[in-house]
Amino acid sequence: MTPKITFEEHFMAPGFEKYSEAFLKLIPRDQAEILTRRLGDFDGERIEIMDRAGITRSIISLTGPGAQGEVPENAANAAKGANDFLAEKIAKNADRLGGLATLPMHDPEAAARELNRSVCELGFQGCLVNSHTHGVYYEGPEYDPFWSEVERLGVPFYLHPSNAYVTPHVLGGMPVIQGATWGWGVETGSHALRILFGGVFDRFPKLKLVLGHMGEALPFLRWRYDSRFQAYPMGVSLDRAPSAYFGSNILITTSGVCSHASLMGAIGEMGEDAVMFSIDYPYEDTDLAVEFIETAPLDEAMRAKVCHDNAARLFGLPTLSERDGY
Repeated sequence: MTPKITFEEHFMAPGFEKYSEAFLKLIPRDQAEILTRRLGDFDGERIEIMDRAGITRSIISLTGPGAQGEVPENAANAAKGANDFLAEKIAKNADRLGGLATLPMHDPEAAARELNRSVCELGFQGCLVNSHTHGVYYEGPEYDPFWSEVERLGVPFYLHPSNAYVTPHVLGGMPVIQGATWGWGVETGSHALRILFGGVFDRFPKLKLVLGHMGEALPFLRWRYDSRFQAYPMGVSLDRAPSAYFGSNILITTSGVCSHASLMGAIGEMGEDAVMFSIDYPYEDTDLAVEFIETAPLDEAMRAKVCHDNAARLFGLPTLSERDGY
């Protein structure tokens, strides 16, 4: 079995349970109990499942909406408390677990400070942010101090889904497509495009933004972004064609999309160095995700990249060849 690194994997911190209550009421009780148990576990079932799946390291993050769900005056303290809690938990399994910080994105400078503290003092590998914060997106110049710190630290920014601030009219009255089935991907993918077309990657060319769920479907429209942007630039100027930021500044994980056709298409669009395996534990089935990647039509060198080495390079960890000559 190919060794794996995963990093769209979640936990629950004390004080944040209230955000899951509405969601848990919508699913069968036995499933809700499993999710609740697994979100609160760090060194029991989580490690056992990792062992069974060949996951050598899992870099975990607070389940949504994280500190972004807090009111502005509470956000910084809430983020600090959650990150300190995670640091204590992963310290007990430092060889197997890592952390992505939750951030008070209400205030770009406060977010930059907490990211710096989480990376430099707590040893975290980056941050995971749940799309907008109370309807605010991050492409504007007021967020440049934050992006500058992300780039300076050399850590990835994982842009994770969240509910839309206002339900789009086309999704109204149809809850089944407002969440994970469709709406979350539309929300998050659109936010990523705001960051791209807002010139953030031109201002911060070393920035690495990660999208889950096979890139929220964005990789498959790269050609069209170039074609239509050339025809209708709407006053926007970029240093490169839109497609060029995919694979360099925008990277993706496979989390929650276990389709060989989609995987091969994403690699074809993004390149084999820009696609990484992840699961979305405990919300997705680990056994299913592992079967998907182990049976994908990849040669062993490419499978090692997707499962382990691309993430290892992103996080500054040893690759398989550096580690044990795999």
